[in-house]
Amino acid sequence: MKKANGAGGYFNLNSIKEILSDENMVSVTAECFAALSDSARVKIFMLLCHTKLCVADIADFMEMTAPGVSHHLKILKETDLIESYRDGKEVFYAASHSQISRTMHGIIEKLMKINCPDFESKHEKINASAQFRSDQIKIIRQVHDFLCENISRRFTIEDLSKKFGMNTTTLKTVFKDVYGTSLAFHIKEHRMKKAAELLAKTELSVSEIASAVGYESQGKFSATFKEFYKMIPTEYREPLQKH
Repeated sequence: MKKANGAGGYFNLNSIKEILSDENMVSVTAECFAALSDSARVKIFMLLCHTKLCVADIADFMEMTAPGVSHHLKILKETDLIESYRDGKEVFYAASHSQISRTMHGIIEKLMKINCPDFESKHEKINASAQFRSDQIKIIRQVHDFLCENISRRFTIEDLSKKFGMNTTTLKTVFKDVYGTSLAFHIKEHRMKKAAELLAKTELSVSEIASAVGYESQGKFSATFKEFYKMIPTEYREPLQKH
């Protein structure tokens, strides 16, 4: 069965009927549009089409709460529009490589261009902002790795700011966003974990271990160790030596 399409051509109703009879395909398509029926999810999806971010970074960019962002990410992921992957302890999100994700990305960009004469310039600003944030996170991870590799040395925020080319306020703020705690406390945790490992696996003296994890004062080291393990270093080592 053929019908005139009003433009001098014809379309085949039987072919269309056959396509639309595939309930699974229609359902998946409807679910995809339903997932993008919320403006916040459209924004998150488009953001993730151009960069990879964790929940905290998306929440910061969108000016939303982390739980709110997680809710939207779950819906987008269920429809295969985005995917997640783990990098260390952090989970990152990005647009998936599925055909439906690429197609929806193209459709949204075309609609935005139609409805917004300034789309290109706004699009460039979004990309620039997301890339800037992504670059900041890369630098912070470099800061983290540098500090862990030099656990026996002490560096001030000013030292790190000069070394990595990031102002002190941004460095502290982004570090906390990425790792969930302040830079000072996070590195202190690493120092104490390293100290516990040295106490258990080596015969180094407590003063040598204190120095190895960045403490000039054995007394201050012991006090800090007790904060984390509820006992001083010698008490921590005693039951280990008996075995």
